[in-house]
Parts: sequence; structure tokens; C-alpha cells
Amino acid sequence: MSTPYNTVALHTLGCKVNFTETSTILRQFQEKGISIVPFDGLADIYVINTCSVTDNADKKCDKLVRSLKNKNPNSFIVVTGCYAQLKYRKLSKNQDINLVVGTEKKLDIPKIVIDQLNVDY
Repeated sequence: MSTPYNTVALHTLGCKVNFTETSTILRQFQEKGISIVPFDGLADIYVINTCSVTDNADKKCDKLVRSLKNKNPNSFIVVTGCYAQLKYRKLSKNQDINLVVGTEKKLDIPKIVIDQLNVDY
């Protein structure tokens, strides 16, 4: 079955734990048959695994979201990690972000995204 969401790109801001979790999320998307593409390329789905140690990290994420929507207005953007956990309401109001996932559900992102998009893989 063909779907408009065939590719995903992931980016990690933050600590070593985030890098490990991003690798797990990436592998789960691959297991669903979704191709991984470089983050600086065009993707149907973007996942940003964030840190929130400093305001600079928050600003970096916000800037990244804007640039992704400018690059691909039809992309599905997910923000997860500490920033998503701590500033859930703020991020949920951002029209460019399709899904905000706190730290406790981070490793469920591929399933949550597929459910949100209502597609079969």
C-alpha cells in the first residue's frame, strides 16, 4: 500500500541518552517500512528529540521547526524530549508542529505517528 508518508528524518538536540533513544525510534520506523533520509533532506515526517537544559536549546528547536515547515509545508513534524515535556502547552500551540510527545511516550512515537496519520504499514 502506497502512502504519502514514506520517509522520516530524525534529529537529536541534547544528551547521550537522547542520541540512544533517537536510534531506537529510527529503527522502529525502519521496521514499519518507512525509509530514513538525512535530516537536511526532504522528508515526509520529521522527529526532533529535544533537550531543554538552556533557553538556547529551546530556541534552536523552534528555529528548526520553522525551517522544516518552510522546506516542506506538508511534512508531519514531531517534537519530543525534555523540551516537549516541560513546554508541552507552548509547543502544542505552534501551528507548525503536528505532534508533541513527552518523555514517557518517546519510544512509542512511530506507533503514535502511524495512528495519527491513519495509514497502514
